[in-house]
Amino acid sequence: MILLNPGPVTLSQRVRAALAQPDLCHREPEFGDLQQRLRTGLLGVYALDPACWSSVLLTGSGTAAVEAMLSSLVPPDVRLITLENGVYGERLTRIARAHRIDVTPVHVAWEQMPDLTALDDALAGLEGPVAVAAVHHETTTGRLNDMAAVGAVCRQHGVNLLVDAVSSFGGEAIGFEDWPVAAVAATGNKCLHGVPGAAFVIARRQVLDLTPSPGRSLYLDLAGHARAQDAGGTAFTPGIPAFYALEEALAELAEQGGWPARHRRYRALAEQLRAALAAQGVMPYIPTDDASVVLRSYHLPPGLDYATLHDELKAAGFVIYAGQGGLAEILFRVSTMGAIEDGDMQRLIAAFERILADRTGSGQQSQEGT
Repeated sequence: MILLNPGPVTLSQRVRAALAQPDLCHREPEFGDLQQRLRTGLLGVYALDPACWSSVLLTGSGTAAVEAMLSSLVPPDVRLITLENGVYGERLTRIARAHRIDVTPVHVAWEQMPDLTALDDALAGLEGPVAVAAVHHETTTGRLNDMAAVGAVCRQHGVNLLVDAVSSFGGEAIGFEDWPVAAVAATGNKCLHGVPGAAFVIARRQVLDLTPSPGRSLYLDLAGHARAQDAGGTAFTPGIPAFYALEEALAELAEQGGWPARHRRYRALAEQLRAALAAQGVMPYIPTDDASVVLRSYHLPPGLDYATLHDELKAAGFVIYAGQGGLAEILFRVSTMGAIEDGDMQRLIAAFERILADRTGSGQQSQEGT
């Protein structure tokens, strides 16, 4: 089965085999060595200076990494502005409220880019220290938010930016130095092609050094994890098989040419599918120039509901993803992450063509996206 949902991804054989490495106690030096190799490798994905940046490993989902970042790195006296243009931007606000952070959401419709004027006004209207949190790739629609523009507004106001890069790390450009980034949260089971369970936050060391421990959470205490890992230990029992898989996935990424090569691969697959669907009258929901290479959303064609499309594609060996919330009835999503071969894409396109011909007739067009 080829997974075309936005994580978990289809694994390569070598990453899957890494899960079966020997049992290992997390209090032994061998685990400390593994952990340090991973921390170094994660910084290496974007060639970050370990003197300035620290990668902090967590056992949990990408949301755990985001929650650790927000709950740990937004001090009690700091207000947080969250940018909402999808489920995951709204989740930033939910996390902040769960930890009783003073949060101001800047909301737009899910199909829109973040409102930079509203962000500028919100920053200008708040007194005292402020931070901004935003999602880089909003998988609700597949929109790649313009973080350079968001970062420019943050820089004008002298505020830090906290980035949810859960579904972009390893597949899209991230301006660690160009944007005023304090930290980035991500996971190993999306663009890095690892398995669920290994997540991480990459934070500026000067930010971590000023972070009290414990903070609002015990298990998600980012500073506590960082200090334990800097000392060669671990705060809690980690998901060691997921760490084994992540190490192999990072090695595979490096051998394939790093994130720029993966970006090009995703783009080629995504464009191949977009062109094939367009030839069948199925149009993207988000304009291609505004979409990520990781995931694209498409209008459901007239006469074909998502459940039918999903089930028929699954019978052909592919798993796609539904829209969320109010988009569930009008679109479907296809990700190009994971170990997807050229032959897999050709079979997927053939399956789409067969299903669309059977259900809608050739040449029938759905509404162009905004």
